[in-house]
Amino acid sequence: MSSNITFGTIFSRLDFPPQDMISLLQKIFSMLMMIEFVLGNVANGFIALVNCLDWVKKHKMSCADQILTALAVSRIGLLWTIVLNWYGTVFNLPLYSSDISLVVYIAWIVNHHFCVWLATSLSILYLLKIANFSSLLFLQLKWRAERVVLMILWGNLFILVCHLTLLSINQKMEMHDYGRNITWKTHLMEVMHLLNSTVFTLTNIIPFTMSLTAVLLLTFSMWKHLKRMQLNGKGTQDLSTKVHVRAMQTVISFLLLFVIYFLAQIITIWSSEVLQNNFLLMLCEVLGILHPSAHSLILIWGNKKLRQAFLLFLWKLRCWLKEKK
Repeated sequence: MSSNITFGTIFSRLDFPPQDMISLLQKIFSMLMMIEFVLGNVANGFIALVNCLDWVKKHKMSCADQILTALAVSRIGLLWTIVLNWYGTVFNLPLYSSDISLVVYIAWIVNHHFCVWLATSLSILYLLKIANFSSLLFLQLKWRAERVVLMILWGNLFILVCHLTLLSINQKMEMHDYGRNITWKTHLMEVMHLLNSTVFTLTNIIPFTMSLTAVLLLTFSMWKHLKRMQLNGKGTQDLSTKVHVRAMQTVISFLLLFVIYFLAQIITIWSSEVLQNNFLLMLCEVLGILHPSAHSLILIWGNKKLRQAFLLFLWKLRCWLKEKK
């Protein structure tokens, strides 16, 4: 999605498939989009439901569960905005006016920011809770892990406000009457588009760098732990090692899927021509929706409580189907 109220624009010099092939690709990609959309909503809805039921039962919720719940809700919102924009732009729906497109784009910005930064906060929380370093600075951060996460989220809110303010200025400039000076208006719009694209790129590079740092530190912490276990003559399959591995799997999967999502958005945002029905644009959007869908499934499997709840649900579903037969 980009600042001109579409998910993207694709380079006009590329060779595109014929129109009949485009029509077939639209149907195929739409099916893939809906499959990912349904799986993502089910996975994120399951995460939110399990954590909320656990909160009602125990009257408390851990910091990690709070982040997971908020992340699940924001990802549901992100999935809906992606799908709405997909059908509105790719199929040129008459009801998808510029006003509705603007609302969808603003909703996409808000949900995108929270999805990225909540996942990053989860990575930092795993690092602070699991890793072991003797550094005084790390110990200070470890003792204040929840406060660190809160500060990261406040920083996200500040960046989000800046991004929305920039969008508001851009919209006012588009609506302003420049008289006959069309060249000046075009130049200003190009500058604003470049500024919006730069802000979007930076606001994604920062959380990616933080998550990558968390992975590297977790890896180093696990290496030190394994080395210490070997020196003491103990096995390497202890609880701490398993916790390290599980946290690394969660963070690494987030990074890999986020790279795909980020590259898909960058390809569309840094382009210059509006071509809504071509192969590259549709491929980028289908790949982009993998991030809020697939990573939530990985979170379910990597979280002990969520995994047990999911297996229990499958067992009850199997029993119910047997009874129906």
